[in-house]
Amino acid sequence: MRQRTPSARPGLLASAALALALGPLAVCAQEQAAPPTDPAAALEGHRTRTDNRYEPSLDNLAQQEVAAPAAPEGVAALSDAEYNEANKIYFERCAGCHGVLRKGATGKALTPDLTREQGFEYLQSFITYGSPAGMPNWGTSGELTPEQVDLMAKYVMLDPAAPPEFGMVQMRESWKVHVAPADRPQAQENDWDLDNLFSVTLRDVGQIALIDGKTYEIKSVLDTGYAVHISRLSASGRYLFVIGRDGKVNMIDLWMKEPATVAEIKIGSEARSIETSKMAGWEDKYAIAGAYWPPQYVIMDGETLEPMKIQSTRGMTYDEQEYHPEPRVAAILASHYRPEFIVNVKETGKILLVDYTDLKNLKTTEIEAERFLHDGGLDGSHRYFITAANARNKLVVIDTKEGKLVAIEDTGGQTPHPGRGANFVHPTFGPVWATSHMGDDSVALIGTDPEGHADQAWKIVDSFPALGGGSLFIKTHPKSHYLYVDATLNPDAETSGSVAVFDVATMTGDGSDPDFVTLPIAEWAGVTGGQPRVVQGEFNKDGSEIWFSVWNGKDQESALVVVDDKTLELKHVIKDKRLVTPTGKFNVYNTKTDTY
Repeated sequence: MRQRTPSARPGLLASAALALALGPLAVCAQEQAAPPTDPAAALEGHRTRTDNRYEPSLDNLAQQEVAAPAAPEGVAALSDAEYNEANKIYFERCAGCHGVLRKGATGKALTPDLTREQGFEYLQSFITYGSPAGMPNWGTSGELTPEQVDLMAKYVMLDPAAPPEFGMVQMRESWKVHVAPADRPQAQENDWDLDNLFSVTLRDVGQIALIDGKTYEIKSVLDTGYAVHISRLSASGRYLFVIGRDGKVNMIDLWMKEPATVAEIKIGSEARSIETSKMAGWEDKYAIAGAYWPPQYVIMDGETLEPMKIQSTRGMTYDEQEYHPEPRVAAILASHYRPEFIVNVKETGKILLVDYTDLKNLKTTEIEAERFLHDGGLDGSHRYFITAANARNKLVVIDTKEGKLVAIEDTGGQTPHPGRGANFVHPTFGPVWATSHMGDDSVALIGTDPEGHADQAWKIVDSFPALGGGSLFIKTHPKSHYLYVDATLNPDAETSGSVAVFDVATMTGDGSDPDFVTLPIAEWAGVTGGQPRVVQGEFNKDGSEIWFSVWNGKDQESALVVVDDKTLELKHVIKDKRLVTPTGKFNVYNTKTDTY
């Protein structure tokens, strides 16, 4: 086995332990090695890397208006307007790492007892220059103005804003059934090829586009919650469930002559995940959605979205056994082997196997995994769930048939971000599952065949470079012999506008890096203006084409590019003024069957 050696990555935020001299200013980083003597080299080390360009913003909490708290002696007061401006910046740029309540998440705590001790000048410097440990250089990068840097240094010394809870009363107030199950079609009323339909997120306009996978026609554009994070299908493929970052769930009936939302609900202020039951005999009985705020999940009726059971995820971290006030619910999958939902709880590092057979007497298996759990998917057999604990560069493997932890492996790369990952058969290592990384250019393969390749099962069997850091998704298909890797967040425009393609048949596993070809997707799209970024390949039903989003600014042109999987040539470009900020794409058949 060969692995690329990752660069050292120290802790994410400072306690006043070690300073790097940057002119007259000092910026401190935890567990940092001896600083370089060259000031230019020191400054270079603090520049924003590709992995911390990924800002897991809390878009909707940023919109809340709150009164500024009183300032204690020695701390600058802010007006309500200033406090809300800072609140918006914090939730859009900082809360994803440091937490809603500033008690720490993947980043360290920023509670007033700590920040007041550090003082304004220290905080101002740290926000300006960032650190090699992962804190972006908000000031020197131009992302924040000097005035905004000063504002944020003052803001973090004040008490944090506490967003409202969201319980059963609020959910029921938001719950609407537009078309009762008895009034819905008894058979498909349109002539659409539903299995080859794509649900495409139009992120910044709060919509999805339904696009025919054969004709490339935009069949419909539907209003949804803001910034739809994922689309999931009922086991039958009839119902499309989408969830926005604002916590709004839309249940869309694809059998209607004109598909439309038949039920909706809001499950919190910030959310990311939704899934439906898939175990034989329980198909579509329930739906489940998970929230970032409040930290909880809710189990709903699969036909109406009526909220039935809300469970908080607040509790102790698995390792330090310390209470965490906001463990966010990340990926949720449905088991094919047991009537259970698989729920990733990011900050506590726990994976919950939630038995949905008796909601009154709910049984949950709590698996100690690793912090900080993010996304993941099933292996080719659908038995094993493989998920990234991305801030700790680990992959966690769960046996969903036996309901237990199988392995925790270091990927050898920085910040794995697999989406649902990619399953294929390697010429040497047999069945593997792949992830790319945000923080470096590496692709890691983990063996997934405990029977045929027992000595390689649940081990990182290979790691090799792709285009560059900043990858968000990796993709293949059972009928394809190519592996596609994007580099969406890479700062270089040519790189972020392209994808790397590996021919699986040529992978040797002998220690040499496999070659790849680069497809200039953004160039093929003919999109001008901005920095169009290519994101998330998705195959059509038969695996003959792969679609990529060319994602540009809200007021700029975007597109979808279709690539012939056999020839790796451009097949079609979909352009339409309605395609505003297209990001995720979900083919109905592949999504309902967990084919990836």
